[in-house]
Order: sequence, then C-alpha cells, then structure tokens
Amino acid sequence: MTYGRWVITLLLTWPLLAGLIVLFVPARLAKQVAFAASLIEFVISVPLWWAFVPSGGMQFMVDLPWIPAWGIHYTVGLDGISLFLVLLTTFLMPLSVLGSWSYITKRENGFYALLLVLTTGMIGVFVALDLFFFYVMWEVMLIPMYFIIGVWGGENRLYAAIKFFIYTFFGSLLMLVAILVLYLHTGRATGLYSFSYAHLLSQIGTLGPAAWWLFAAFFLAFAIKVPLFPLHTWLPDAHVEAPTAGSVLLAGILLKMGTYGFLRFAVPFFPGVALNEVVQLVIVGLALIGIIYGGLVAMVQPDFKKLIAYSSVAHLGFVVLGIWAMTLQSVQGALLVMINHGISTGALFFLVGMIYERRHSRLIAAYGGIARVVPLFSAILTVVSLSSIALPGTNGFVGEFLVLLGSFRTYPVITALATTGVIVAAAYLLTALQRVIYNPLTDHENEKLTDLSVRELAVLVPLLVCILWLGIYPQPFLRRMEPSARQLIEQVRPGATQGQPPFATGEGGGGGGGERGGTPQ
Repeated sequence: MTYGRWVITLLLTWPLLAGLIVLFVPARLAKQVAFAASLIEFVISVPLWWAFVPSGGMQFMVDLPWIPAWGIHYTVGLDGISLFLVLLTTFLMPLSVLGSWSYITKRENGFYALLLVLTTGMIGVFVALDLFFFYVMWEVMLIPMYFIIGVWGGENRLYAAIKFFIYTFFGSLLMLVAILVLYLHTGRATGLYSFSYAHLLSQIGTLGPAAWWLFAAFFLAFAIKVPLFPLHTWLPDAHVEAPTAGSVLLAGILLKMGTYGFLRFAVPFFPGVALNEVVQLVIVGLALIGIIYGGLVAMVQPDFKKLIAYSSVAHLGFVVLGIWAMTLQSVQGALLVMINHGISTGALFFLVGMIYERRHSRLIAAYGGIARVVPLFSAILTVVSLSSIALPGTNGFVGEFLVLLGSFRTYPVITALATTGVIVAAAYLLTALQRVIYNPLTDHENEKLTDLSVRELAVLVPLLVCILWLGIYPQPFLRRMEPSARQLIEQVRPGATQGQPPFATGEGGGGGGGERGGTPQ
C-alpha cells in the first residue's frame, strides 16, 4: 500500500495504540512515551504537506465497508480545507505533552493516554466522509476532554467539565437526529440507505421544508462548539479550569471543529437555508456581536487566562463572518484565521501556564515589571501578543485582512464595524502586556522568577517560527487551500468566484503521492 492509501488510517490508529501502551508503562515513563508517540504521529503527517495536490480534490481516500447492512462505511479523505487542521492537530500535540512535563504530577498515565485518544477523535472529525463515522469521532473527542478538565483542572474543574459536556452533548444529540433524518430521507428517495457524505450531498435538493429544521440542528451543534455568541458561556470556564495542555487543544483544535462543521456540512448540505438573506444576516450579526463583545469583556478580565478565553470568542467571530460572506478571499481568510488562532492562542496559553507554574497566580495584577527578571519570557509574550492582535508581519494579520477584504464585498457595513474588533483586541492585549511585564516591579515575589528553560523554549520556538512564516510568506498555505475553497463556493453559489482571482496561483506544493479522487461513493 502506498503512503497516500494508508496514512489517514495510521494517523487514526497509532494514537489509540500508543495510548494503550502509555496506560501500562511505569508512571515515571508515561510522559516520555507519550511525547515519543505524539512526535511519531507528527512525523507521519508531515509528508502530507508535499504529497497533497492542491487541485486534486479529495485525496488519500479509503472507503471500506464497516456495517454494510446499515450503509455505514469507514470512509476518510483530505482536501485543502481539512489538510491544515490535521497538520495543526499533529503539530500541537507533542508541544502539549512537552508543555505538561512539570505541570502534571498525578495520574500521569491516564492524562497522557487521554491526550492520545483525543488526538484520534480530533483527526477523525476532520477526515470523516461518512456521517456515522463523523458522529462517532465527534463523541470520541468529547470524552477525553471532559476527563482532562474534570480530573486535572483547577478548583472549579467539575463545574467547568460538566458544563462543557452538557453544552456539547446537547448540540451533538440534535445533530445525530438530523443525520438520521437525512439518512432515512435519502434512503426512501433513492432506495439506497447510506451515511456516505457524497450520497447525502447528492440529495440536498429533495429535502423541502425539512431543510430548515435540519440546518438548525447542524448549525446549533457547530455554533456551540465554535462557540458563537450567545452560546459561548461554557468556554471561559472550561479554558480557565483546564490544565495548560487542555486549554491549548481546546482553543487550538476543538473550537475549529465548529467552524469546520459549517464549511463541510451545514453550508454544503443546506445552501438554500444557510445562504438565505435573513439567515445570513442573523448569523453574521451574531458573529459581529461576538467580535466586539468578546473583546470588550476581555478588556475587563483580571485573570489573564480568562482574557485569552474571551479573545477566542472574538477571533472565531471573524471566522464565522468570513464563512458566511462566501467570497474566495473571505473563506481563505477564515481558514487562515482558524490556523493562526490555534498557533497564537495556543502559544499564549502555554506562556500563561509557564508563568503560573512559577508564581501560582493567573491574575494580571499579581505581576508587573517582570521584563527585567524574565527577559526571554517577556520578549516571546510580546511577539505572540502582537500576532494575536494581527500586527502586519505576523500570522494574525494575513487571515484577518483576507476576511475583512473578502467580507467587505458582501457586507460592507458589518465588515466596517467588525474592524473595530481589531482595535479592541489591541486595547485589551497591549494593556495586559504593559501591566504584566512593563509596569514598575513592585511585588518582591516576582524578583525570584526564573526565565524560560530549554524545554519551554522547545515548546515556544516552533510556534514562533509558524507565526513569522505565515505572516511573511503565507503563499504555500493559500495555494493549497484555494482550489477547495473555490470548489465549496461554486458548489453552494454557482458563478460566485468568477472575477475573484486567488491570492496565490500555481499548483506547487509537491507532486504525486496523494490518492486523487473526486467524491467518496
């Protein structure tokens, strides 16, 4: 079997096997084994960057019968929309293990085993092309995160874990009902009962009024995960109480499952509803509220970690705005913001976790003037903060610029208002930065702080490289995602991409190796 044929299956099965091994090794070796396993997972995924053919459609596909009597298949594949989310997952996982090295001191086997199982769930969501398999992976992802927050979290960890579980599980149950209705409807219409993504997609024009209810169920499940205002209230609690690795993966990957769900399922399955003028205005209105509200609430947070959590509500608001504007630039921008948020916000959570391990406080007021004590930490925190507020030359600028540029064509007034979110972001992050590292050093406890260790630099430097790479030279990313973004827009709004040239042209990005294919059967 070629690399392109087995790579996705290996990416899904290796973390499960490694998680089982971690459970039974001595506790003192758990983190070493987990780090090695997550590093191997990343190494397996890296050739996808070169093997992926930008104009090749859905690639690396496998389609095997699973429960054929019910029309359930193991069908997986990658395109330009899911490629970077899989790579982001495998990239953040070894950093999360390394970032937990000294933070997790109890039940280490269970913690690292759950991280590896979580890897399978997250990748499974992004590669599933069978809706039953997609739902299974969606639920597989939920359980490890519940325990990561509930067992290794802060003082209010049980409240945060239960709230996270109830919100997400409620949405996923509605989505399950919608999937079953789609399955039964298409089965009766065609005589073929199947959960195949392509088969269900082919019947979108036959749903009639039921499409509104089905879209509502899918939309709610994904909006909770994003989270879109006003369904965001579980997020600050989960972020603040989760251990550092949990916060990084929650912000970096799990929130993107909601926006990925919009792009892969909610909009393509129900374009008549999703792109209805009233529905569009309501959704982009909620996105705008999220952008401004998330920023304003972040401004008044005394807890640095909660400030970052609320900033996620604002950043994901830009993603939702870009998706529903449905121009080539806005969709590509939304995909870039998804990637950039995972990198920059992940780095911020790592930095807060590192200073918390030294000072045992997340309160902004507990610090001040630490730049002279921990200059390396302060310099990296400054760079990451600037990337989070979309400073030109950093990754954050490229994505938000494309979202605003593309969205202005569709919603000029709403986009103009959304730009104020960038100003608000600068206000809350730069103010927090000044209070933490640049104000006078008044607390003598802070004089004892130690600067970043080699291990901590090993966590942060790869993220800094990505921040600068995406900020200075985003073309390789844009080139790989452009054909898939164009195909999505043409699928739901034919002719919409005419006259919209891509920001990166040419095929580039590697030759063969990918299993080319159209759509799964």
